[in-house]
Amino acid sequence: MSRAVLVTDGEQRSALAAVRALGKSGYRVYVCSRDGRSLAGASRYAVDERGVSSPLANPSAFARELRSLIDYWRIDVLLPMTEETFNAIFAQPALLEGVCVPAANAEQFRAISDKKRVLEVARSCGLNVPAQHIISAPVDVEQLQTGELRFPLVVKPTRSVNTDGDTQSKRGAVHCRDKSQLLDVLASFPSSAYPLLLQQRIIGPGVGIFLLIWDGELVASFAHRRLRERPPAGGVSVYRESIVPEPSLLERSRALLDRFGWRGVAMIEYKVEESSGVPFIMEINGRFWGSLQLAIDAGVDFPSLLLARASGQHVFGPETYKPGIRSRWEWGGVDYLLARIRHNDRELSIPPGSPSRARAILSALVPWKRGDRLEVLRLDDPAPFLRETRQYFRWS
Repeated sequence: MSRAVLVTDGEQRSALAAVRALGKSGYRVYVCSRDGRSLAGASRYAVDERGVSSPLANPSAFARELRSLIDYWRIDVLLPMTEETFNAIFAQPALLEGVCVPAANAEQFRAISDKKRVLEVARSCGLNVPAQHIISAPVDVEQLQTGELRFPLVVKPTRSVNTDGDTQSKRGAVHCRDKSQLLDVLASFPSSAYPLLLQQRIIGPGVGIFLLIWDGELVASFAHRRLRERPPAGGVSVYRESIVPEPSLLERSRALLDRFGWRGVAMIEYKVEESSGVPFIMEINGRFWGSLQLAIDAGVDFPSLLLARASGQHVFGPETYKPGIRSRWEWGGVDYLLARIRHNDRELSIPPGSPSRARAILSALVPWKRGDRLEVLRLDDPAPFLRETRQYFRWS
């Protein structure tokens, strides 16, 4: 009998990519999500789906309900897909007895999720780190010498997901063009979000290095370049292209993960400075990433490789994959286009030197280019796209 896998956070596109890949590899794949009607749960490769509590709003209830599903479906492998889910299950390790979680341990995951610590270690590995100032607590804002800061800059919590009492909160980066905007942004962050990083804004395209490491061996690697993001100034990629990474960057990325004793998948995110071509590290995500489907389309099936390794098979990914494959997230691309139409560059915090608004809109209107792949819509599995479409118009 094939092994049973439970994929969490079915709302995520990474969950859909994992469900499709593992289902095609012969696994029995189950899905849980917040409302029980998720993107991944709609896939023909999902055996069943259930709704669970939010790992952000109620992590304790989420972990208990997850354990119930593990017992009910007789799950062999649990595949968490988000940082908040990892935090929730690591907080109650006894609930995971008897199930395989193919990932790093709690200490390693928490260390790699700390942007401040990651950048300190990255510098010792020869990676370029943006100039930054650290604010440890809200009281330190009063002593902040804004005259020493270089604008524009980015404000980031050292952790994207923070524990706040019995709940978790999630906050992303915010761009600031001047002192006035910075002070307003700092006032909006709750005390639980500190420490905060005031980081030099690197102007240039985003590049991701994706690695699977198991028992000290590099099992698979992949890289992509971001072409469009939502929001347009920087966020989730909605259009991206597979690339061959610079060997030295790949080597240093591997060295960085080794410093944390990493095991499992990880994405190392960089910004390549437009003016110099120098890559600056931004952060590490110790989980599957939103554009996972692109790696699979290019020839690197990370989910199947991960589970094969976790089951004791000594397998490796391909030595090469297809560069020049581009992946479009359909409704994310619509959001990008609408943002560019409705708002000017200043409102969107578009950096100087970026393509003009008109050029960006015209480029986004091109429906297809040679090498493009649709991310969610697949002819052999159309239901996820239909479900996402209904949800999109309900939320819009």
